[in-house]
Amino acid sequence: MLSRLQIENVAVIEKADVQFRPGLNVLTGETGAGKSILIDSINAILGSRTSRDLVRTGATKAVIRASFEQLPDSVCRKLADAGYEETDALLVYREINTEGKSSCRINGMPATATMLREICAGLVNIHGQHDSVGLTNPAQHEGLLDAYAQNAAIKQEYYACYRELIRIKREMDSLVMDEAEKQRKLDLLQYQVDEIDSAELVVGEEETLEARRTVLANAETIREKLSAAYAALSGSDQEGGACDLLGHASNASSAMAELDPGLAQFADKLAELYYSARDVAAELAGCMDDYDANDAELNEIEQRLDLLYRLKRKYGATIEEILSFGEEARKELNRITFAEQRTRQLEQEKRRQFVLAREKAEALTTSRLQAFEALNEEIAAALNFLNMPGVRLSLQHSRGPLSSHGQDTLEFYIATNPGEAPKPLAKIASGGELSRIMLAIKSAMADKDAIPTIIYDEIDTGVSGKAAGKIGLTLKKNAASHQILCITHTAQIAALADSHLLIRKNVENDRTFTQITPLDEEGRVQALASLISGDHVTELSLANAREMLHQHAE
Repeated sequence: MLSRLQIENVAVIEKADVQFRPGLNVLTGETGAGKSILIDSINAILGSRTSRDLVRTGATKAVIRASFEQLPDSVCRKLADAGYEETDALLVYREINTEGKSSCRINGMPATATMLREICAGLVNIHGQHDSVGLTNPAQHEGLLDAYAQNAAIKQEYYACYRELIRIKREMDSLVMDEAEKQRKLDLLQYQVDEIDSAELVVGEEETLEARRTVLANAETIREKLSAAYAALSGSDQEGGACDLLGHASNASSAMAELDPGLAQFADKLAELYYSARDVAAELAGCMDDYDANDAELNEIEQRLDLLYRLKRKYGATIEEILSFGEEARKELNRITFAEQRTRQLEQEKRRQFVLAREKAEALTTSRLQAFEALNEEIAAALNFLNMPGVRLSLQHSRGPLSSHGQDTLEFYIATNPGEAPKPLAKIASGGELSRIMLAIKSAMADKDAIPTIIYDEIDTGVSGKAAGKIGLTLKKNAASHQILCITHTAQIAALADSHLLIRKNVENDRTFTQITPLDEEGRVQALASLISGDHVTELSLANAREMLHQHAE
């Protein structure tokens, strides 16, 4: 549940530190006092999109902190999956600057708004003023039934079948082409496969060929350099080479070593150099025959490289890519060649998959229809308590083609008076009736919903008197299993609060300041009296307020 909310420089709220309690928390105050800013702050801390307009005029940034306790298991799992330490409490921080940029922290560690939104999704459910009106949209009705039915597993099984059915249909569609187009495609693919196959490509051959071409193109130069190196080592008839000189040096050092054994190391090294030089000279002589000019081989290499160049321009930048292109072309060729056979196979698969998908869709339909029967009974009882006796919902339902959400087209209808034919909610329900219907639905789903905190933003819109009192009692009942925050303008609801917070706006030095104050018993009396009689609080309204608190305290 939400235990604490700290707000700094958010719109008209300069600074507020609000403590929330378990049970029913009521917030009251005049219109424009800043109640919507409180909701905006909670939305921001839940990861919703924010605007720089949220920053108080003259401030550089807005800061919101929230503390949550008694976390649901689903939220704990999300925290662990995201790499945060396991804990039974959650501290969330969000900062918005005047440029519209924001930063977030979860338990002191950096986070993104997306992470914040995913982790906090199971903590708070905000029911705004527009949600009751949204109930008139039939597109919402299926979601309400699914939430009550808790049929996520059935929906997942159906959706898996439906996706496979769509995959089969798409593959069948891809196989459909006229004969002329088919023949053109076959001819092109066959040509591409044959051209690549006939090239007998080998990965790495291009680099080998280019290296060999370089050698052949420079064979004469290489042979000249080999000859010069050999001559320098072996010498000629007129003069000795390096080998002869090393031989003389080796003989001289051997003679020295006989006279002074300490010089033997030089004799060994010079002898080693002499024999190494002779070996190198012999190897150079053997290499010369390998570098004869070979115009025929060079021409073959040039032709092969030219073929590789042309293939690369058509099919890919490397031999690997060319071979991959050829393999894909071969698969496509086989696919088209055997299209009729594959189409027959797919047709059989489609029939089997359609039967399976229709069975899963029927199971989904059954879960929804059964859920409506149970939901409608609970809603009827709740509406009867909420001063709407005789009001009954009915379900207009039909089966249609399979879609991503099943086979159902459904809409809630309502009959507000006995003997009247049910009509769509949008055509018959008033704002006050919609608020009570939505509250009845929320009450019926209270045991199905694991979200610990529910916020009602003026659920009493369009309602007064006895009906408002019944709404308050329903909220009080639901607060036994959920923490409820309710913004209200009616004394009947406020009198039932476990915690009453007053939102008040003051103007000082041409600046607006909003304060959020927890009320003691006398403060609650004053607040209730203001709700009853407005600006002119009388002794009678004060007495009425005390009596209301006394009645609900019993």
